[in-house]
Amino acid sequence: MTARILVVDDIHANVKLLETRLLAEYYDVVAALSGQEALEICHSSNVDIVLLDVMMPEMDGFEVCRRLKADPKTTNIPVVMVTALDRPEDRVRGLEAGADDFLTKPVNDLQLLSRVKSLARLKNLSDELFLRAATAREADIEGLLLSRTEDIKTRAKLLIVDENEAAASRLRDLLSRDNEVDIVTEPSAALISVVEGDYDCVIVATGFTTYDPLRLCSQMRAIERTRLLPIILIAEHDEASLVARGLDLGVNDYLMRPLDRNELLARVRTQVKRKRYNDLLRKSLSQTIEMAVTDSLTGLHNRRYLDSHMSMLFTRSISRERPLSVLMTDMDHFKLINDTHGHDAGDDVLRDFAGRLHRNIRGIDLACRYGGEEFVVVLPDTDAQMAAVVAERIRETVASTPFLIHNGTASVDVTISVGLACLQPRNDSVEKLFKRADIALYKAKKNGRNRVVGAVA
Repeated sequence: MTARILVVDDIHANVKLLETRLLAEYYDVVAALSGQEALEICHSSNVDIVLLDVMMPEMDGFEVCRRLKADPKTTNIPVVMVTALDRPEDRVRGLEAGADDFLTKPVNDLQLLSRVKSLARLKNLSDELFLRAATAREADIEGLLLSRTEDIKTRAKLLIVDENEAAASRLRDLLSRDNEVDIVTEPSAALISVVEGDYDCVIVATGFTTYDPLRLCSQMRAIERTRLLPIILIAEHDEASLVARGLDLGVNDYLMRPLDRNELLARVRTQVKRKRYNDLLRKSLSQTIEMAVTDSLTGLHNRRYLDSHMSMLFTRSISRERPLSVLMTDMDHFKLINDTHGHDAGDDVLRDFAGRLHRNIRGIDLACRYGGEEFVVVLPDTDAQMAAVVAERIRETVASTPFLIHNGTASVDVTISVGLACLQPRNDSVEKLFKRADIALYKAKKNGRNRVVGAVA
C-alpha cells in the first residue's frame, strides 16, 4: 500500500507543486492550507508523513510539529519541515520541536523522494510493531511514550566510522558530553564492531579514499542484528546524490559539512529516541507473546503452547523414526486440598509441583499445565521404558516430600497419578496419542492413585 502524504502550506501554488511531484510517484496526497487543518486531518485520518511549511499565519510549522509530537495519537507520524529558512539554528529549532528532517526551498526532487521513501519505510516499521503489540494486548500508549521519554535520558552508545582519525576525534568531542562514543577507522573492523557492540546509532563519514561507505550501510541492513540500527551519514555539500542513494538503501538521516554542533546533537537524539521506542515496542511484543503461551501461576507453558507445539514434535518424531512419549499427570484429591486449606494453599501446591516437575525432566522435554491440576510432559526421543523411569521419578519426588503451604507455616502430603503413552509407528496421531495417555491416567486413578500406568498399544 502506498504512503499517504499530507502537504501543509498556506500558499496554494506551493501545495500543488509538491502534490504534482508526489502524485507522479504514486503517493496518496492530502493537502492542508493551515496548521489547524493539518492537525484535524492527522486526527481524523491515517497519515504516513507530513510535509510541513514553517512560515504560516496564525500557527507556524514549529507549533504544528510540537502539537503533533505531543499527542500520543500522532507522535509517530514523521514530520519534514519544508522551508526557505536554512540556518542551523532554524533546523535545531525544528528538530527540538520533533521534526524528522528539513527540505529547503526550492525543493530538490531527488532529496524529496528519497527522504519520503525512507521515512515511509520507518513509519511502516513502527506501525507494524505497535499494531502487533496492541493486538496481542491492550497497549498503554501513554505508558509507552512515558517509558520512551525516561529512556532517552540515559546516555546513548554511538559508533563513528571515519578513516580520518582527526575528524572523527573532533566529532567525538562534540558528542561525548551526552553520549558514550567509539571510533573505528577501518570499514571491515567497523562491521564487526557494529555486530558485536550494543550501539544506539552509527555515524558514517563519506570521505573514504578507497572504500564506498554505502557498502557498509548496505551490509548493516543485510544483517539481522543491525538491520534496524539507525545510521547517520556525514557528507560533503557536493554529495547530494550519494546521500539520496544512502537514504534509498536505508540510511536514516544525514548532515552536510560543516557541521553545526546543536543540529548534530538534535539529529542524533532524534534517531536514538526512535530506536529506543521501537526497541520498547519489540520488547513489549516479545513479552506479550511469552505471556500468551505461559501459565501465569506455575510459569510452565500453557495448553495453547502445547497445542501449537505438539504437532511439530509429533511430525518430527515420525519423519525421523524416533520414539516420543507423553505423560499425563493429575494431582490426587486436589479438590480436598482446596476445600480444607483454601485456594491459596492449592496455588502453593501447584507452584511447588511445577518446580519439582521442571527439575526432573530434560531441557528438550516439554512440560505444560494442561488445565486445573492436570499437567502434561512430552518426552522426545524417549521410549516406553525410559518414560516409565521418568514418570516414576516424578511420582516419587512428589510423594516423598510434603508440600509447604501458607508461606511455609503448614504442609500437606500430595500424590499424583500418571498415565503414559508412546507414539505408535503406524496410523497414529496426536489426538490418539493423548487419548491413550488419558485412558492410562484414568486407570491409574481407578486402580488406587499414586501410581504410573502405561497405555496398552
